[in-house]
Amino acid sequence: MVVFSPTVCGPCPLRPKCTTSKLELRQLTLQPQEMHEALKSARAQQETDEWKRNYAIRAGVEGTIHQATTVTGIRRARYHGLKKTHLDHVYSAVALNLIRLDAWWNGHPIDRTRTSHLARLNLSLVA
Repeated sequence: MVVFSPTVCGPCPLRPKCTTSKLELRQLTLQPQEMHEALKSARAQQETDEWKRNYAIRAGVEGTIHQATTVTGIRRARYHGLKKTHLDHVYSAVALNLIRLDAWWNGHPIDRTRTSHLARLNLSLVA
């Protein structure tokens, strides 16, 4: 790690573009070269279409897990014992499938997309 002293960075007029530190210290973390090259390679691979297709599958699974967590509270077992916990998970899966079928039959999207404050303000001004 490289730390710059306050006497070097403090009077610099471009300091706010370099750091947001309140102590007026700028720090750089330098990785070993092989680690830097691995990170660079991974970031380049993330730009390929094949990686994006594979990640889209994972994003779908993550969405399902998120829905199970928020809707059914699947992280906490309501019962003691493996059989009862398994039955609780089965009921949670059935409930999620029913919710998804209802949304599909009625044409409602399952995801709750976030609307930013600025977009909400714009929508209220237009209406």
